[in-house]
Parts: sequence; structure tokens; C-alpha cells
Amino acid sequence: MIPRIHKRGQRTLGLLYYLYGPGKFEEHTDPHLVASWDSNAPDPGRDQSATLKQLQQLLDQPLENIDASERPKKHVWHVSVRNAAEDRILSDQEWGNIARRMVTAAGIDDPEQGTGCRWAAVRHADDHIHIVATLVREDGYKPDLHNDAARVQAQARTLEAEVGLRRLSKGDGTAAQRPTSAERHKAKRLGRERTAREELRETVRRAVAGASGEDEFFDRLAAAGLLVRKRAAPSGDLLGYKVALPEDRNKDGEPVFYPGARLAPDLSLPRIRERWSAGALDQSSAIAAPASRAAADGPAGARRRTASAAWHAVLIVEHGPDTVAAAHIAAAGEVLDALATTSAAHTRHALREAAAAFERASRSHVRAERGHDRGLRQAARDLVHGGPALGRGEDGATTAMAIDMLFFLVSTVGHWHAKKSHAQQAAAAHQAAQHLRTAYQSASIPPLGALHQRGRHLSRGMLHRQAALLHHALPELAEQVIAEPGWYALAATLADTEAAGHDPAALLAHAASRRELGTADSVSDVLVWRLRRTADLPADASEATPLAPDAQTPDRRAAGRAPRRPAPRRGRS
Repeated sequence: MIPRIHKRGQRTLGLLYYLYGPGKFEEHTDPHLVASWDSNAPDPGRDQSATLKQLQQLLDQPLENIDASERPKKHVWHVSVRNAAEDRILSDQEWGNIARRMVTAAGIDDPEQGTGCRWAAVRHADDHIHIVATLVREDGYKPDLHNDAARVQAQARTLEAEVGLRRLSKGDGTAAQRPTSAERHKAKRLGRERTAREELRETVRRAVAGASGEDEFFDRLAAAGLLVRKRAAPSGDLLGYKVALPEDRNKDGEPVFYPGARLAPDLSLPRIRERWSAGALDQSSAIAAPASRAAADGPAGARRRTASAAWHAVLIVEHGPDTVAAAHIAAAGEVLDALATTSAAHTRHALREAAAAFERASRSHVRAERGHDRGLRQAARDLVHGGPALGRGEDGATTAMAIDMLFFLVSTVGHWHAKKSHAQQAAAAHQAAQHLRTAYQSASIPPLGALHQRGRHLSRGMLHRQAALLHHALPELAEQVIAEPGWYALAATLADTEAAGHDPAALLAHAASRRELGTADSVSDVLVWRLRRTADLPADASEATPLAPDAQTPDRRAAGRAPRRPAPRRGRS
């Protein structure tokens, strides 16, 4: 149940004409009263002798009880209460009870004192009602509407449980503003899947991702095709900005502009500047963690550095101070936007959905301490400047590697929010994780398939040696890993690490110790990417030189089994 308090107005009759009319798109059916301040109030929808003018005059009568100079300039209070699409259809009696509870919660009516405002609840659809009230009480005083939005939201959560409706999470005022019904209808009329507000929000988010300053940010907005207007002080200092889609026009043919703060709380210019003030990002976009021998720069190199930055951020979110964790969570949103922008077609949709869902999880009332998140912001910049990935070879494999690490980061963010009772943010993070899971499945099939084939062609002795190594390093997980389809890819990776001069047992233990693996969909997949990133191995093994086999012939039946322990000798010791 979503109650939405609309802007206050000054024409009660005009609002009644809309509520009882056909609607802008003929969507209103059978308009009628379900409740009001007076059970005998006229209902123009069901009583042919009643008129809208009569109802308006009765609603506004308390205005005549006070001096004209004391009357509020905008005396019309209006709230709509809408149920979810999957909710059952409520009766008029149920909607009437909901209306009474809402006006009481808001402070419009006070049944115990009998000195409330006059109000009426109109139903013209199965799934919602509108409540209109006059903001002068019967005794001439004005109602106390302080924090009325929060109070009706709290009442909605209570009613959901009582009436058996879909339970929504309690908000904290940090969510982006939803599109209005007028914006939704306009988008539908123009054949657009999303409203202008939603398209602008996503475009501005992408422009912010990894940007190093105002010039780059505004250049990106212009390159994306947006109309941009800047607001400057008399001194010339830039105070803010607003953006518009070129094709989104009002009735006068002028572009409809949205200030950054109206798109999302963290997209105002002062909030964006907080990211830049914490330290400049590297302009060359070509440095970071140990450079990969396979791809030092470009999309693959950027994705490797993203995986490393995401893995470091997991530890910060789990164990760091809240303000530092909040900075990393916000920066994770930039990384997801950058990755979605530069990804290949087969992963782009799921990554965009992940970035859109995570946008809600990136904000809370925990104020971010910027600067500590430089690694993630640099990763976002590297992704943008590394260019789009084609989804093949090293680009595609490192995309899977980055998504795998980001999945753990986003899941960790969900747990962080849940511990702090940030219900909406936790739900958004878990939703983003599901989209990342889908993207990972698309990105990982080719590279893991190549590794799987290399593992299948390892000799029996080599596979036994890797299984023994796994049992030694991870005794609790070894049998589970060997039973997974990804075991052959992990066996090939362990052989690669040994061939590259590393100690595979030490790397394996290190990779497993950094994060609990019991809840992973595929422990072997996770270990493959961690080992290949840590050992600086090529992520794509499709063109790698086959590993040298043992002298023994491969035995498919025994390939995945751990070596048996030697039988004890008989006789003298």
C-alpha cells in the first residue's frame, strides 16, 4: 500500500472535477464516495441530485469561520492510497476504513476530540482511493500536519498487516522521487518504456561514474545527448544544474528540465562534488594493482582491477567503520553503472538491471566519508576509459571475474543494510545480486567451458594430485568441490598456478580464507576466479597451451576422484 501526499492546492472544485471525471485517459470508472467526515455528505457519483459544487461548498465551509487573512493560501490537502497489482480487490467498506485511519494518522481528523477537518474519500478504480480535505478545522484552528507523510506511511505498514496486503519495507526518506502519474501517462502516450525522469536519472548516474570533475561530468552529459542548463551565482560560481531530454516537451513546446536533486538525493551538484573533493582520480586510467601480463590495459585490464577493488571493498564493508563502508557502498554503484555501460550485449541488460536496482542500496542516512573509496571510483573510471568489451577472449573472461567479485560485494552490502534495519536498501541489494547472478551465468560459460575442457584432458595422475592438494588445503569443502561440475576448471587452474611458479596450496587456502564459501552457488567457480586473479593468470584459457600430461593415460572414470590412501603394510614395522 503506497500513500502519496500530493502538492497542496487552492481549488477544491477543480480537484473534485478530476476525481469524479473520466480521467485524462478514460481510466476512471464509477467514481463515488467511500467515506467522509459526515456520513450524510452528498455523493455526486451515486446520487443524481447531488452536485460537485454542493460537495465543494460543504468541504470548504470551515474557511468561512475564520478571517480571510487567516486562511491558508493553499487549503486543499490531497493524498492518494494505492495497492499493489497483486493485492486482492478491497470492498468499499474496507477502503472507507482505510481512509478514516489515514486522515487520523495524518492529523486531518481527530475523532476523539471531534474537531477535525472536513474530508472526503473518492474511489474511481479497484486499486486506489483519493482523499481530499480542507485545511481548516471545524473550530477554526489549522491542523498539525508536521511529518504527515511519515505518519501515513507508518499507518500503511500497519494496515498492510491487518488487511492482508503486500508488505512493503519502511522507507527512510533517502529514495529517489518516483515518477508522477502524469509522467507515466506521458511516457505511455509517447511509446516510451520509461519516464523522462527515470531515463535522466540513469544517464546522469552513468555520467558521474568515475568522473574526475565538473568539466568531465558536463561533457559526458552533453555527449549523452541531454540538454543541460547550469545555475550560477552572481560571482560566476556554479550552484547547480538541470537536465532534459530533447524530445520531452511541455504543452508550450519547451524542454522539461529536472534539477539533479529531483532525480535522486545524491545527484545534486553539492553531493556530486563530495566525490571529487576527496581526491583526484588518476587521469591516465592506466595504473593500479599489479598489471596483468595478459592484458595490462583496455577492457580486460580494467576488469581485473575492478575485481581487485571489489574484493578489497568486501573486507571494508564487513569490518570497516560505518562511514567508510557507506562510501564504498556508494562507489560500488558507480562501478556497476560503468560496467553496465561498457559491457557486451549478452550481459548488458542484466548488468543495467543490477545497477538500477542497486541505486536504492547506495544511499542511507549513514553519511559517507569520502576518500577511502578511491579504489572503487578509480575502477569505475578505468572501466569507462578502458572502453567497451566485446565479450570474447580475455575481455569476456575478465568480465565474468569482475561480476563474480561484485556479486560478493553487493551481497555483503545487503547484509550490512539488513543489520542496520535498512529494509529497502537490503532488498534492493539482494535484487541487484540476482541480476548479477544472471549476468555472471551469461559471461562465464565460454571461459569456464574452456577451462573445463582443459581439466578434462589432464592426466589421471595430475587430477589426483590436484584433488589431494584440495583435500589438504580445504578438507571441509573438498568433497563438495570435487562433486561440482566446475571441478575440472579448478583442477586446470591449480595446475596453471603451479606451472607459473606459485604454491597452489597456499593460494588456495588464502583464497578460501578471505570469505566464507558455504553459501556460494559454485565454490569451484569462485575459487577459479580468485586464483586466476591472485596468481595473475590469463582469465581466458581458450588459446592457452595445453598442460603437459603425466606419463599415465587419462582415466575418465577416476578423473574426479581423490586418491585413495595407501593400505597399511603388513608384517614388521
